[in-house]
Amino acid sequence: MKVEEISPYGEREEKGEEVEQMFDSISRRYDMMNAAMSLGQHKRWRNIALKAAIRSLPQKDNLKILDVATGTGDVAFKLHKLFPEALITGIDLSDGMLDIAREKLNSLPAGEQKFLAFGKGDSLGMPFHQGEFNFITVAYGVRNFSDLRKGIDEMRRVLAPGGVLCIIELSTPRSFLTRTAYDLYAGKLIPIIGKWVSGDKRAYSYLPESIAACPKREDMAALLYASGFSHVEWKSLSFGALTYYVAR
Repeated sequence: MKVEEISPYGEREEKGEEVEQMFDSISRRYDMMNAAMSLGQHKRWRNIALKAAIRSLPQKDNLKILDVATGTGDVAFKLHKLFPEALITGIDLSDGMLDIAREKLNSLPAGEQKFLAFGKGDSLGMPFHQGEFNFITVAYGVRNFSDLRKGIDEMRRVLAPGGVLCIIELSTPRSFLTRTAYDLYAGKLIPIIGKWVSGDKRAYSYLPESIAACPKREDMAALLYASGFSHVEWKSLSFGALTYYVAR
């Protein structure tokens, strides 16, 4: 089954609408669940991926950065620390998640707030000009796209020539022993923990299903090449539980 055919609740709504509903329902517990589900590794994964992508940037001054599926703004705020004067835009489908991001934004000094902006936006039709951004990131978001190829094409459209796209996404381990342990944790324990913490068991059953169905490693790289990227690198971390991609 293609990842676009897997939706959070399996109802008749378009996948994007269900994804929006799901993240609205878990937004207040999302950051805590991220830490719990990754066993505290999510920030380490993020930092390694961003470091690799930044090495590929042809310029590091006067950056315009787009964080797609920004959620509560974790990657956007990290990028602000790395590039304090870059203009950073985060978009997401979920108002609930964006509310958290804006609360975090309001806690920054007034002089810093002008460098970040968060708004509602669909990755399949972004309200930006062609080639507007030097650097685009999307963490744990591509498997939620209702049309993965179209979403990648759209990110390619708004990326400037020579710009860099960094995708950070959960993946399934390849080795039998690690995969067995992963399947037990992701398929059995995460939905139970997710229901207990967030009250939405289906949201965390959707997680391992969408991870399993999403193209990964060589297949994801092939999609990026098909969208017009000329150079793609990827690397798996934590025995294959996460894979990041750097495309330009």
